[in-house]
Amino acid sequence: MIFSLLGCQKSNEKRFSQEKFLFGTYIQMIIYSDNEKQANEIMKKAFSEIERIDNKFNSKNKNSIIYSLNESDKKIVKIDSEGKYIFDEVRKMYEVTEKVYDITVGPLLDLWGFGKEERKNVPSELEIKEVLKNIDFSKVEIIDDNLIVNGKETIDTGSFLKGYALEKAKEILINNGVKNGFISSVSSIVTIGEKIDGSPWKIGLQDPNNQEKRLGVVEIKNKSMGVSGDYQTYIEIDGKRYHHIMNKFTGYPIADKKMVAVICDSGFMADIYSTSFFGMKDNKILEFCEKNNVDVFIVKSDNSIIKTKNFNLK
Repeated sequence: MIFSLLGCQKSNEKRFSQEKFLFGTYIQMIIYSDNEKQANEIMKKAFSEIERIDNKFNSKNKNSIIYSLNESDKKIVKIDSEGKYIFDEVRKMYEVTEKVYDITVGPLLDLWGFGKEERKNVPSELEIKEVLKNIDFSKVEIIDDNLIVNGKETIDTGSFLKGYALEKAKEILINNGVKNGFISSVSSIVTIGEKIDGSPWKIGLQDPNNQEKRLGVVEIKNKSMGVSGDYQTYIEIDGKRYHHIMNKFTGYPIADKKMVAVICDSGFMADIYSTSFFGMKDNKILEFCEKNNVDVFIVKSDNSIIKTKNFNLK
């Protein structure tokens, strides 16, 4: 796990938790309540919201509209206001990053062996060149109530949808009276308020060079965190690791960063930012964070650290 909750709570309310396997990973939910039955019902509602989003939009889920879009010949599906909001936000980061953040990168991930078939050798330049022809988010557009792909491109929701789902689940908890709690997955975490005793949530951040160790502890209140790292998902070819965060222009894994951790108000945006920043230039990242009230902590490939002034690692 990327995150570990540190410390204990002191309150008359009891701690209740549930865990469910969604989005290809275990998602853990913890809230505090003086009513066990009510607490479990609330968490069940929140997990149902995560499952709804998984079934509706996850590109790996055969029930979703995005899976249908990717598999169809016409490359067009109906989309509602929720879908429009999601893909409008994705487009904003595509433009902010000058096309670096691109959710049509799926064929490149498949080529490298992050899809169904395992890769035993590094893709050839010719293979990469052919795949790059079909990576271009500019060919994805929304017209009226339709999501359209004007080419052979496919959409991969892996870089943002889980964060969006956790954020929506957080809204369910809050709307049902939860004042203190958190939801976490492998690379995303959202918090509600603070700990019962008024202190911040303490989140352990993994060392990208040794996942058995922590770089330190981050304290957050009512914030969200997203982490992207070269150690999270990778393959090994001839003893060398190749991670899944790709440079869409070269066709190879991005080489200058090991980890990007982002803190902001939204779990949805934290997921988008952590992936986007992996491919952006350092000065552009810091400039964006300063303008948008976002904090970031970056471990470079040479183990040097770049961070915003308010990202405090203890």
